[in-house]
Amino acid sequence: MKLVDLHTHTTASDGLHRPADNVRMAREAGLHAVGITDHDTVAGIDEAEIAGKKLGVEVVPGVEISTAEDGKDIHILGYYIDRRNPVLLERLASQRQVRNVRNEGIIANLNRLGIPITMAEVERVAGRSGDGDETVGRPHIAEALVRRGAVSSVQEAFDKYLAKGKPAYFNPPRISPFEAVQWIHEAGGKAVVAHPGLYGRDELVERLLDAGADGVEAYHSDHSPEQAEHYRRMAEARGKLVTAGSDFHGERKGGGVYHGPIGNRTVDAGILEQLRR
Repeated sequence: MKLVDLHTHTTASDGLHRPADNVRMAREAGLHAVGITDHDTVAGIDEAEIAGKKLGVEVVPGVEISTAEDGKDIHILGYYIDRRNPVLLERLASQRQVRNVRNEGIIANLNRLGIPITMAEVERVAGRSGDGDETVGRPHIAEALVRRGAVSSVQEAFDKYLAKGKPAYFNPPRISPFEAVQWIHEAGGKAVVAHPGLYGRDELVERLLDAGADGVEAYHSDHSPEQAEHYRRMAEARGKLVTAGSDFHGERKGGGVYHGPIGNRTVDAGILEQLRR
C-alpha cells in the first residue's frame, strides 16, 4: 500500500522545518506523498517539489486557510489549487494581513500584562523580514516568550497567555469557512474540512459538507479512533472524500512534536487522483 500524509507545515508558516526537510522526513517515514499545507500561504511548495523530485516523493500542493464562524476558528485545507492564480494569491495576502493584525493584538495584550515583547522580536524568532509571503503564527510568539524567560515552554505560553480565553488571546474578524471553500474551488482545488474533532461543532461540519466542501480530515493526530470513525462515516454518507494528516509542525522546546510526526496519520495514495479530479 502506498501511503500519504496530507497535512504538514513548514517554515513558510509556523512549522520548524524547511519544506525540503518535510519531504525528506516523508521519505524516511516510507510515504509515497506528502502534503505541504502552510497557513494562508503557498510559499513553501516550490522548494518542496524540487526536493520531491530528487527524493522520489510526490508533493501534494496545498494551503490551510484560516476562517471563523460564530467566533470559532475553523480551518479549511485546499489541495491541488492553482498556486499561480493571481486572485488566490491576492486573497491569501489579505489573509496574511488579518494574521498580522491578530499578532499585533496579541503583542499589545502581552504588553498590557507587563511583558515588553515586540513584533520585531517575534519576527527574529520566526526568521522573517516582515515583507514576504511567509506567515508568523502564535507558536512564534510562544517561542519568543520562552526565549525572553516569560514562560518555561511553548505549551506554558499557550496555557497561560495565548490560547482562546487566556488574557493575551486576540482574534480579529475573519472570512467564513464557506467563503474559503469557494476560494479553493475558484482556484481549481478541492476543499477539505481540517481536524473537525477540534471544533466541537459537528453541525457546522455537516453544513460545510452539504454546502460543497469536498471532504473531511477524519484521520488527524488529535482525533481518537472513535472520532476518526465518526467523521469517516459522516463524509462517506455524503459521498465525500476522507483524508488523513499528521498536522506536523515540528518539535518545539518544551512542547514535543506538535501535533504529531510526519506519517503519524496516513491514507492510501488512491485519494490523490480523487483530489486532482
